[in-house]
Amino acid sequence: MIALRNAQPAETNTETDLATPDNLIDATTPCGDTTYVLIHGAWHGGWCWNAVARILRAHGHQVFTPTLSGLGERSHLLSKAIDLGVFIQDVVNVLEYEDLTDVVLVGHSFGGLPIAGAADRVPQRIRQLVFLDAVVLEHGQTAFSRLAPGIVAQRIEQSNESSGGLSIPVPPASAFGVFELAQVALLERNCTPHPLKTFDDPIVLNGPVGGTIPKVYIQCVDPVYEPLQASRDFVRAQKDWAWDEIETGHDAMISAPEALAAKLLGYAS
Repeated sequence: MIALRNAQPAETNTETDLATPDNLIDATTPCGDTTYVLIHGAWHGGWCWNAVARILRAHGHQVFTPTLSGLGERSHLLSKAIDLGVFIQDVVNVLEYEDLTDVVLVGHSFGGLPIAGAADRVPQRIRQLVFLDAVVLEHGQTAFSRLAPGIVAQRIEQSNESSGGLSIPVPPASAFGVFELAQVALLERNCTPHPLKTFDDPIVLNGPVGGTIPKVYIQCVDPVYEPLQASRDFVRAQKDWAWDEIETGHDAMISAPEALAAKLLGYAS
């Protein structure tokens, strides 16, 4: 592990954790023109970053929150043709068609896979990789390979029963560490079934995860999201990754957008 730049352990960062959008604007965090690309996880869409994106933009930064194929407002495109390669291309296309460089690329949960794939394909466009309570795989591994066999069997069974193997139905909000009623309602309204094939499609990488791009893993610790234990163990064994924590549940961008934005602002130029 290496020390995280411009950050303290989440449990001691009281002012950040209690910040509001208004007082974040007055904070001593950098202001400028950094480009952030925020990639959501399974069952979510670009909508889940709205609160975080507002704060980052208020600091003068450019923010993109694309939705991966078959999810969110693109759920009408859901099909068995959507695999992990499609998700990776979704991210690469944003970087290339928007001609983005020096990007802080953030992936939440399952979003850790498409950002790793994009970093492998267009590393010259990325300044920093941020894995937010994310799945991390090495070449040839699948998301299912990082999950306990019982969870894998359950998700496949749910998919077969609900959609004939097309998609995995949305878990309850509590599974994402979200319990506040308005936030629960947001998830229940906007989350959509996730393409099953993306969980069983091996990631293709030409080298180590993220290559030489600076990488940080931010763990959500209250409560801990247990399905990610294998990914966390892998990251902690690496010497070139930074580690940070945030005192909230798995869906930090929903349950603690101000605290999360404050951490991301640490990567502004």
